[in-house]
Amino acid sequence: MRVHPHDVDLSGLADMHIHTAPDVRPRRLDDLETARQAAAAEMRAVVLKSHITCTADRAAVAEKVVPGVRVFGSVTLNDAVGGLNPAAVEAALGLGARVIWMPTISAQNHIVKHGMTSAGISLLTDDGQLQPALFDVFDLVKQHDAVLATGHVSAQESVCLARAALAAGVRKLVITHPEVPWVDMPASTQVELRDLGATFERCYVSSMPVGGGVPFGRIVSDIQQVGVDSTLLTTDFGVATLPPPVEGMRAYIAALLNAGFSEHDVQVMAGDTPAQLLGLD
Repeated sequence: MRVHPHDVDLSGLADMHIHTAPDVRPRRLDDLETARQAAAAEMRAVVLKSHITCTADRAAVAEKVVPGVRVFGSVTLNDAVGGLNPAAVEAALGLGARVIWMPTISAQNHIVKHGMTSAGISLLTDDGQLQPALFDVFDLVKQHDAVLATGHVSAQESVCLARAALAAGVRKLVITHPEVPWVDMPASTQVELRDLGATFERCYVSSMPVGGGVPFGRIVSDIQQVGVDSTLLTTDFGVATLPPPVEGMRAYIAALLNAGFSEHDVQVMAGDTPAQLLGLD
């Protein structure tokens, strides 16, 4: 019998990738509404993400106002915070941020793949080496036991970043939506990085036209090939035209259960893994 989203229990689970208002583009919910809906669903935690600003201070306020759910912030190293800026990372971590994202909308790879003309931020120098500032970022992330996520950089940049960050002692490295067309990391490459200690964030929005239009079967296949234990489920919801993130997570889990994954698999991917990444256990 097929599982309906309304029958999915989110208690104890987390969503580490939600875009909220205030923002420069329309969002479905603000920070407080997001926290309240997560708490009502008895979720354990959410992470607020912005392409333009640090959300750690906002998360702290939301967590204080809304009991029953942990709310964490993050920062994304786009142009608005100075790009690959260790000072922005240090400030965000000092405010309690738990995730440091590499560039997204300012990434050179994102800009090229979306047909835009601005230069963008590359993680690599002209001679193919990692930008020196990244090593300062690694140190800060390691000191705070935070999560380093790859954002919208290319698969090649992600591999270089992952290898260097893990070698530098970063313990929590997440490859962001490896299936989307502007990353398109082969499962074989994911397996190589998994064996080094990387986790793979598989976003529900990636399967929708607004988020990349990835066939849902590709996400299923990547989880099957790379492994449940190295998978993190998130919605990456927040677009104003989509349902609220809580509804998105229910639909995502229902789709995975109907694709043959077990409730234990879901608990690992949406409960145990985010708890470990966020330091909840």
